[in-house]
Amino acid sequence: MALFDSLIRTARRRSPWLFHLNAGSCNGCDIELVACLGPRFDVEQLGIRLEGSPRHADIIVVSGPVTRTTRPAVETIYAQVPDPKVVVALGSCPASCNVFAGSPTIEGPLDRVIPVDVYVPGCPPRPDAIIAGIAEAIGILVSGRSAHERLTQRRAEEPAADGRGRRPGANAPRSGHPDGAP
Repeated sequence: MALFDSLIRTARRRSPWLFHLNAGSCNGCDIELVACLGPRFDVEQLGIRLEGSPRHADIIVVSGPVTRTTRPAVETIYAQVPDPKVVVALGSCPASCNVFAGSPTIEGPLDRVIPVDVYVPGCPPRPDAIIAGIAEAIGILVSGRSAHERLTQRRAEEPAADGRGRRPGANAPRSGHPDGAP
């Protein structure tokens, strides 16, 4: 089993697949992300590939502030990406909503909707900054310490809300009757 796990870690490090999600951006970040895939920067020679399906991706790259319309799609796509997963916020909009802050159609920054691992600053960010952010995301992916995994671990370690260290329903009767009678 250790050999198989080692093979998986090597594959994730050498060929991470990205899924790009536009959550309501002006397309400035999208153009710079596509420039990374072009012949000048050519991240595909490093094994980084843009994938069309979230079910095959390792890293989610999100551009734009989360709008009221795109929030359900962002949550659904995040749930579709298999674990371990890493989220990269591309540009200023997913981090702070930038010029769109205060708009009635904006739900807020990305970290209010899904956990974010890497922030790539800029409006729009330069391709070399995007590549550095993706490299940082690859490091997080290989180490297995993404924000999603830390959040899941923290929730598992938290005591129950009743203050007695029990999870709600752990010792609950199996039937609907309070005494457990049928």
